[in-house]
Amino acid sequence: QVQLVKSGGGLVQVGGSLRLSCTASISIASLYAMGWWRHNVGKPRELVAQITVDSSTNYTDSVKGRFTISRDNALNTVYLQMNSLIPEDTAVYYCNAQTDHSSYILHYWGQGTQVTVSS
Repeated sequence: QVQLVKSGGGLVQVGGSLRLSCTASISIASLYAMGWWRHNVGKPRELVAQITVDSSTNYTDSVKGRFTISRDNALNTVYLQMNSLIPEDTAVYYCNAQTDHSSYILHYWGQGTQVTVSS
């Protein structure tokens, strides 16, 4: 079982920045991947950014060049730095952790945090 505790989020104006943090209850070096997803009413949940155990990253196209995901293994924490925010980034953001069990992957979710970008 992996518990995820998030911090960050809130209200920001267009062009502003926010940083989300997600701290895991276990060593993140043992996790296959961690990431951030977001969800808006009427839309499917979307993978925003992900970082794997070997620090490979991937981003959804709409945030490339603006968002950066990083990890601090010593603190068991993953960060999502969000710059140049736009109204379309408004959503509830969820931290996600994945454990690899060879034939299947388990997903764990933190509580959502609201990010609102006002114009």
